[in-house]
Amino acid sequence: MAVETGCSCGCGGEGEGEGKKRIIFPCAGASNVGQLTNIAALELEDEGYGTFACTVKLAAGAAEMKEQCREADEIVVLDGCPNRCAATVAAAQGIEPDQAVVVSELGIETSHNFEISDEEIEIVLGAVWEGQGRGEKRAPHDHAGDCTCGCGRK
Repeated sequence: MAVETGCSCGCGGEGEGEGKKRIIFPCAGASNVGQLTNIAALELEDEGYGTFACTVKLAAGAAEMKEQCREADEIVVLDGCPNRCAATVAAAQGIEPDQAVVVSELGIETSHNFEISDEEIEIVLGAVWEGQGRGEKRAPHDHAGDCTCGCGRK
């Protein structure tokens, strides 16, 4: 009996970790959608999609993190709200994401209720796996208007 060695994630690789080398940066903001990016990044790593990375370490300009980004096939940024803080951090470090997903644009309302449902997690995971964050490049949010995500912006 033959043993299948193909990767189960659909990346086309020969096995786990053999497909595209992806780095996932969540915003980890102070709202449900911000924390949802953390949960989604962990789940995506567990599913073999990519490697969960520290956005704050990137913001600090850590040389090894910037090198890992240069060596990656794909950079994925998960932002919770239109402020796009993780995308702003990436841009400040000269990193242009290949995929940028904004959770609040997926129909999940921003709140300070941190009871995150499995359905909400699946919405974000599906958006990333389907590549919904690919396409036109958008500039990080310019912080115009009122914000309810807890970032302190007026």
